[in-house]
Amino acid sequence: MILNKVEKANIEPKITLIGAGPGDPDLFSLKGVKALKTADVVLYDANVNEALLCHAPDGIPKVYVGKRSDDESFSQDAVNKLIIDYALNYGHVVRLKSGDPFFFAKGYEEIDAAESYSIPTEIIPGISSATGAPSLQKIPMIYKDLSESFWAVTGTNSRGEISEDLYIAAKTKATIVVLNGIEKVKEIAAIFQAENKNLLPVAVIQNGSTPQEKIAVGIVDTIAEIVEDKKIDAPALLVFGDVVSLHPQFQPIRDFYEIIAEEY
Repeated sequence: MILNKVEKANIEPKITLIGAGPGDPDLFSLKGVKALKTADVVLYDANVNEALLCHAPDGIPKVYVGKRSDDESFSQDAVNKLIIDYALNYGHVVRLKSGDPFFFAKGYEEIDAAESYSIPTEIIPGISSATGAPSLQKIPMIYKDLSESFWAVTGTNSRGEISEDLYIAAKTKATIVVLNGIEKVKEIAAIFQAENKNLLPVAVIQNGSTPQEKIAVGIVDTIAEIVEDKKIDAPALLVFGDVVSLHPQFQPIRDFYEIIAEEY
């Protein structure tokens, strides 16, 4: 679309960064819906439910900008430039990001790039899968004597290596939520084994809140095998901690190990 000088003079650039939540479109915020209704362009990520696009006006550009862990179609720099270009040439850009835009989502980089061009910005938080997916499985982050805190840790850093924070987190009694770590579940489990937490309960949740949701529940020693058997893949998160013992699927596992302990 080519804009003439009159049209371009009336453009008021703005960028609204919205968290689309963990996947279920009904978990999207009312404020997010209102912002989408005023969009001139929508840029959306992988893992964003495309049903949300129905809230945007008909006929406006709705642009997919990739960004799955295995999809390098759009580098972060390229996305930043695209957002700014659309804002300057079209007006109100709504940027839809899965989960919460400031939770493992590089939302800050996009807002920082926009503000370097003096483009007004707004942030509308969303439900992060880090807390939303376990909540839907009735797994609390903090509960009585089982856990007094929780950590959210990226499984792998920008170099593809295991996060150093995981080694520290594994030493605590906290609930540990690991994002972007499903492909290294064996290596991550080994970190907890090194801390003698072989029987620590673990849950793995894929596509939380969606009809495609899968869950695996086990202990540190068995979780990698269970994940392989159930063919669980990205996008998925791992929850390590005694709070996972509250999940209904963990009861048979607890009973089994109690019987073993009695025999020995």
